[in-house]
Amino acid sequence: MLRKLVDYKKLSHEVAARLIEMYPYGYGDEDIIMFKNVHGEIIEAVEVKTEDTIYLVKISKSLASFISNFEDNMEKELDDQPETETFESPSGEMELELNHEEEESKLD
Repeated sequence: MLRKLVDYKKLSHEVAARLIEMYPYGYGDEDIIMFKNVHGEIIEAVEVKTEDTIYLVKISKSLASFISNFEDNMEKELDDQPETETFESPSGEMELELNHEEEESKLD
């Protein structure tokens, strides 16, 4: 299995979501992995496992803030997405999908 040391700011959306899933209320002392890097610096990280990779996510004050604000940020992203409607024909097939934001801008 591949192991990667990463800063949380460089995580993919999938791995960031997995991080939040694993530590929804933050991480504790028992979750922290400590080791020395090649420069002799002590690194603290939390482990996030995916199917093929173990990510060691570096701990910082901003990581704790990221975890606590993740849900708020996701809600804002979802609110910013345009509203979409889907209509079905009587036979049950999808016929039309309207994006109200695009529709309004075309009318202007």
